[in-house]
Amino acid sequence: MKLFEGKTAVVTGGGTGIGLATTRRLAAEGAHVFITGRRKVVLDEVVASIGPASVTAVQGDISNLTDLDDLYTAVRERGQGLDILFANAAAASFATLEQVTEDHFDDIIGTNVKGTLFTVQKALPLLNDGASVILNSSVRAGDGVVAFGVYAASKAAIRSFARTWANELKDRTIRVNAISPGTIDTPGLDGAVADKNSPVTREYFTTGIPIGRVGRPEEVADAVAFLASDQSSFILGADLVVDGGEVHI
Repeated sequence: MKLFEGKTAVVTGGGTGIGLATTRRLAAEGAHVFITGRRKVVLDEVVASIGPASVTAVQGDISNLTDLDDLYTAVRERGQGLDILFANAAAASFATLEQVTEDHFDDIIGTNVKGTLFTVQKALPLLNDGASVILNSSVRAGDGVVAFGVYAASKAAIRSFARTWANELKDRTIRVNAISPGTIDTPGLDGAVADKNSPVTREYFTTGIPIGRVGRPEEVADAVAFLASDQSSFILGADLVVDGGEVHI
C-alpha cells in the first residue's frame, strides 16, 4: 500500500520548485493533491503532467482570503476532509534596510506571514483528526544575509507559528511542524540572485555548503513527505533543517 493512499493534501505554491516536487511526491504515494498558485498556465501544466485523477488545481493568491475560500471550497466538495497541508507558497526579494519600501514590506509580509496564517486557519474546519500541517520556513530566518531582512523576519514568524499552532492543535492530534530549506535549486533562487538589489550570487551560497552543491527540490519534498507521514508521529512543533550542512553567517 502506498504511503498516502486515500489521503487528501493541499500544497500552496504547488506549480514550481519545492511545491511542484512535493506535489509529485505526495501524488506518487497515493494522495489526491490540491494545488494553488497565481499562474493558471503553470497549474494546468502540472495537472496535465501528473494527471487529473491525482491533482486538482485552483488558481489563487494566498494573500487573498477570497482565493483561499475558493481553494477550500474545492477541497470540501471532494468530501474527504484534509489530511496533509503543506503551506509552501512564499515571496522573496532583496532590499537593505535603507531600500525597504512599503510595497516591498507588504508583499513579503502579506504573502509569507498573512498568507500562511490564513492558509492554515481556513483549513481548520476541514482538517481530519490526526492530520499533518507543514509550514515552509527557511534557514534564512536567522543567518543574517544582507538585504534579506524582511524575508528573514517573515520566515522567523513561520517558525514561531509552527511551535504555537502545534500546541494549540495537539488535542485534535493534528501535528504542526516546519521545514527550513537551505539553498535549493528552484526558479525562486534564480529570481533572487538575478535581482538588481541582490548582494549575493549562486556561488556565494554554494561555497557555504559542506556537501558541495545546492539542494534539489525533491530532497525537500522527501522531508515534507516524512513529516506528513506516520513515520514522524513523535515529532511536533519541530523545525527540520534541510540545508546540506550550510554554514550560516
